[in-house]
Amino acid sequence: MINKTINQKAWFMVLPVLALVAFNAIIPLMTVVNYSVQETFGDNLFFWEGLKWFEEVMRSERFHDALGRQLLFTLLILLIEVPLGVGIALTMPRQGIGVTICLVLMALPLLIPWNVVGAMWNIFALPDIGLLGKMLNGVGFDYNFTQNTFWAWATVVAMDVWHWTSLVVLLCYAGLRSIPDAYYQASKIDGATSWQVFRYIQLPKMKRVLTIALLLRLMDSFMIYTEPFVLTGGGPGNSTTFLSIDLVKVALGQFDLGPAAAMSIIYFLVVLLLCWVLYTLMMRNETN
Repeated sequence: MINKTINQKAWFMVLPVLALVAFNAIIPLMTVVNYSVQETFGDNLFFWEGLKWFEEVMRSERFHDALGRQLLFTLLILLIEVPLGVGIALTMPRQGIGVTICLVLMALPLLIPWNVVGAMWNIFALPDIGLLGKMLNGVGFDYNFTQNTFWAWATVVAMDVWHWTSLVVLLCYAGLRSIPDAYYQASKIDGATSWQVFRYIQLPKMKRVLTIALLLRLMDSFMIYTEPFVLTGGGPGNSTTFLSIDLVKVALGQFDLGPAAAMSIIYFLVVLLLCWVLYTLMMRNETN
């Protein structure tokens, strides 16, 4: 019998990573948990409140409205960006200089900072001087995203689609490139149509990258803050005040740290639950 020597020194290499994670995630999370069950009036004085703030948030009509807007926004961008990204990936070339050009063009929106995206679309969509606003008003639409709820939503969704569809495209294109040519050759011999190739070869092979794309876009859409805040400020009224914007208003605008901390924890749990449900549904019947 051979005795194996177990070397635990490798754990020392992981300690810096654990320390970084603790500093960036665990410690701030514990701070939020601390504020969510207490009340403070400054001078580092805290008073135990228990679950009072959680009950207040869950019963708040304001929170329910913000959550409803957030869920609607997430549903819209997933329904638009994922099919659009798959469609663009399918039309991209597989070889030649066109591949490089397409990949660079697809990557460009992802390189632009979020605040710059919001500022660009704010100027682009201004009803009086913006190219988009002037064009829509010129063809007969009464376009004004600063005063009309429908146009505010349409502009925010269009901005997000422009900014993030490229991520879905790049992930799907990587999945398509990983499919061996033998599958396409076999389908050609069998006389399969383009739809059959997509349904039975390409789509199953893209399942994992589509799962990643859906999870990333779900999480990103729930964390969106900078772009709509710069574009609309959450208006007109509260029509584009998503959960993140409302949380900042409660925490920094009203300085209600207890309710804001409770809201942030509920916010986190909602995102975690949705990601788990989506991942479970996407990976159901997965055997490989």
